[in-house]
Amino acid sequence: MSIQVISNDRALASLVSSGTVAIPLSEPACQLRTLDVTITDRPAVDTGFWECAEGQFRRAVDTGEVMYIFEGSGSFMPDSDDEPSIEFKAGDTLFFPPFTRGVWDIREKVRKLYVMV
Repeated sequence: MSIQVISNDRALASLVSSGTVAIPLSEPACQLRTLDVTITDRPAVDTGFWECAEGQFRRAVDTGEVMYIFEGSGSFMPDSDDEPSIEFKAGDTLFFPPFTRGVWDIREKVRKLYVMV
């Protein structure tokens, strides 16, 4: 086993441009920067750091996701009528079940750590 430590400074310095969100709802489309992280002995685990500029876009991810927001703020409006809009800010942790669909509204550039489950 090998414990990995990624300092906040290193993570931010290592983010690379990843283009725009897949389904933009605002102009200009939200710009992304990412850093994929490989976990020793678990290379199939999809995890890393993600940064998104201000704007709106649709979430179209089939897997579940756990995320820790360490910078920024916004909201998420689920497509489901029985789910309320979720406000989030730096310091919050969000758990998304698989196939969660809805609209992200990024009001202040968001940086998060994510693990797809």
